[in-house]
Amino acid sequence: MESAVTFSPLWAPMPLLLVAVACFFSTGPRPQYLLKLVEGAALLAFVLAVASFAGLIIYGSDASPLLGLHGIGLSVRTDAVSITMLLLVTFIGWIVLRYAGTYLDGEARQGAFTGWLCLALVSVLLLVTAGNLVQLLVAWVATSLFLHRLLLFYPGRVAALRAARKKFITARIGDAALIAATMLLVVAYETTDIAKILADARLGSGGHIAVVAAALLAVAACFKSAQFPVHGWLTEVMETPTPVSALLHAGVINAGGFLLIRFADLMLLAPGVLAALVMVGGFTALLGSLVMLTQPAVKTSLAWSTVSQMGFMIFECGLALFPLALLHIVAHSLYKAHSFLASGGAVERVAAIRRPGPVAIPGAGAVARAFIAALFIYAAVGFGFGFEQKSPQAITLGAILVFGVAYMLAQGFADAAPRDLTRRTAVYAIATSAGYFALQTAATWVTAEILPAVPSPGPLQWTLIVLAVLSFGAVAIVQAMFPLWAYHPAAAGLRVHLSNGFYVNAIFDRLISGWSLRKSS
Repeated sequence: MESAVTFSPLWAPMPLLLVAVACFFSTGPRPQYLLKLVEGAALLAFVLAVASFAGLIIYGSDASPLLGLHGIGLSVRTDAVSITMLLLVTFIGWIVLRYAGTYLDGEARQGAFTGWLCLALVSVLLLVTAGNLVQLLVAWVATSLFLHRLLLFYPGRVAALRAARKKFITARIGDAALIAATMLLVVAYETTDIAKILADARLGSGGHIAVVAAALLAVAACFKSAQFPVHGWLTEVMETPTPVSALLHAGVINAGGFLLIRFADLMLLAPGVLAALVMVGGFTALLGSLVMLTQPAVKTSLAWSTVSQMGFMIFECGLALFPLALLHIVAHSLYKAHSFLASGGAVERVAAIRRPGPVAIPGAGAVARAFIAALFIYAAVGFGFGFEQKSPQAITLGAILVFGVAYMLAQGFADAAPRDLTRRTAVYAIATSAGYFALQTAATWVTAEILPAVPSPGPLQWTLIVLAVLSFGAVAIVQAMFPLWAYHPAAAGLRVHLSNGFYVNAIFDRLISGWSLRKSS
């Protein structure tokens, strides 16, 4: 019985794989019987994920034997990280496939599109449960290839072709980095078993080869999760059907963060690599959050928000806050998948709202009061949860969260804000601070035996921590006061540059000749 439970996560992708094959035998529009079958298979996959979660609770963490030879084959790693991702991916996958059945009703290649959706989910499920390097590598590459097919669903859209081309190039560079990292890990640890590699890395073995492998893993993660300066394709996926945008958050765009979390013990052997992740992720998060404010289209704004959130996820991994990075993946995936699927209805509801009276725009005084109040709330809640037991990195992350709380409070402290809004923002601020500490404590406890403890920061880490706090604080002030400056003549030029992401994406287009795509005959 216990051996069957050990392999249980491997059963979750099987129903989706079977219906994916069936979809390619009925590629046309409205394959009604098949859509019901796909929805049932997705639900079954989620049920099997829940069963795997129950097995984890009963039997604890485990690694299955290899179904293959010479380190090549299928194996499963069952722990808090893999099962969390398994539940997340199957749940979002079920919702996305249900939504796609209605969204694509009548499309000429609806069956084929549904098949590629299922295959993308299968590859992600094999990725997050992989117990050996070869399976992880193959699933990693397959995820990108299946996503490429989805990005090209409307081949007549030039912008979609450009986005797919950029994604293909960045994905292949990331794949090359992961292939090289895999080879080095096999050389350093003489095995493809991920559990054995991590156990040896926790003991400090691996030497310089392990450090180079960690650097290559970081490169692969950054290219996979659309970090600056290769983030442009993510902001252009709006040319694809909405289910693809939601599917990205089911372990596709955030696979880079998962890779770093899975190899957390190895990453701690390379503090310089972690410092680089802090800088790259932090800059990507700041850039995305600023550009997001200038986007007139809802989905484009959401895409830039995802760029920012992926940067923050990489930033968390760089601070060695791997449990919080995992929590971030779950929370952001659920929120953003819902946001994309509900974006159309949300626009209609907002357009129907009548807005009598003045708009509450906070001035400098309101922003200052909001920051002081947010810091006071954070300190009060933090002492209640025990500041002395928190790592400097976790306290820093909480401080950055406080800047978001201050932004929220500033809306309530504006002169034109009604008292009810002020009261509600104060309640939200307290709830947010308490929720951060509670969830941070819970995530650390759940993953205590799987993920390493946060190391004490050295001089370089302290420098980056201070720089991060100052940078995020400055950006939070700019965001809070942006409505006051947005249409000032002096800010008009900056707004244009920001809305274009400072043209980094355009430079990428020119490098790959993206503006001179040949028309198909």
